[in-house]
Amino acid sequence: MLVCVMHPRKNLIETFSSFIQFDGDRFQSWAVDGKLRRSMQGVLTKSPEDGAENIWAIYWYRMWLSREIPDLAKGHLSAYLQESCFWSASKTAGTFSNTQYKLPDCFQIAIAQLNQILKSFNPNQGSTLKSYASAIFGTVIRETLRQRHEIDICTTWGILRKVSQKRLVEALEAAGLSADAVESHVIAWNCFKLLYSPNPNNTTRKLNRPDDSTWNAIALSYNSQTKATAIPQEIENLLLNAAKATRQYLYPTVTSINATVGSGDTYEILDNIPSNEQESLLTEIIAAEEQENRNSQLTTMQQILIETINQLEPQAQKILQLYYAEGEIQQNIAKILEIPQYTVSRRLTKVRENLLKTLIQWSQQHLHISVTPDLLKNTNAIMEEWLQAYYSAKRYGTSNSLSP
Repeated sequence: MLVCVMHPRKNLIETFSSFIQFDGDRFQSWAVDGKLRRSMQGVLTKSPEDGAENIWAIYWYRMWLSREIPDLAKGHLSAYLQESCFWSASKTAGTFSNTQYKLPDCFQIAIAQLNQILKSFNPNQGSTLKSYASAIFGTVIRETLRQRHEIDICTTWGILRKVSQKRLVEALEAAGLSADAVESHVIAWNCFKLLYSPNPNNTTRKLNRPDDSTWNAIALSYNSQTKATAIPQEIENLLLNAAKATRQYLYPTVTSINATVGSGDTYEILDNIPSNEQESLLTEIIAAEEQENRNSQLTTMQQILIETINQLEPQAQKILQLYYAEGEIQQNIAKILEIPQYTVSRRLTKVRENLLKTLIQWSQQHLHISVTPDLLKNTNAIMEEWLQAYYSAKRYGTSNSLSP
């Protein structure tokens, strides 16, 4: 098993201006970006408060959210979240050790989602940015590896059979196609799904190209729905384009913020980040973070979670204990409890769903919050963070809470 060692950063300037450099599959060093270092030095000089790193994380998050200097703020936040991303990548790479994707690959997969994490993060929900990002990083890496495994082993026709219409539309829109073009591709895809009946002895992943008679039938169906006169080759081109867009959407190219560009004397993308620092907003941030009712709400939510866990059957409680407190992977838990691994996976999923449902129902009844996809994602991340803290506290006898 690969043992990951990473030297900690020494101060706030390094924390918000340096990036991990890899040597193969291992941490090598911290590389400091000059512009980010000067930016951080500038705001620290102007601010009389030193502040904890979480305060500065919220500061740069607010600067990113305000769109005043979004690129500079994003650069600082990317630097700040390097450790969280590294440890999430390290844990996931160890779990998926039988894949071709190593620690640096997992790291890049996760950090590429920084924009989405910042968009969905809400500091008023009670989670720190680092804790929230850690949970999302792990989820993103696991889901991406699962998707990539499917994509790597699927033929073009296999992908078209497996993809949902919703995901196909998203992929085509992400590829920049117009609404009319998307509609044409979707109609062709529906005709393909309806009329291509593959050999039952073949798996969906390994589907072969349809034969000529099937293409003629697909073209005929397409033309009847669109009043067009497309030939089979044109329909095939539509489907090939749809499959290409789907692959790209599910398997995007990951570009590091530290990637070099240009030729000759190369420079990094981060070198283009503007350095027009703004006045400190620490006072405003600290005031915004002080909400009178949050502590009592979080305490109540914590009590609800504990009561829900205590009502679980003994085996489910034991699975949670082994997974969160002992850090055991599902395969080991299955061996310890002498049950199938899929049972462990299903129990974990079911418990998380029940806990999430309990929190959402309480929030709707007492906080009058409407359920949205972002709320579900945010609440799930907070709950996952709390489970880790709760069982760690039980193991080591320390306190735990949902407090920010």
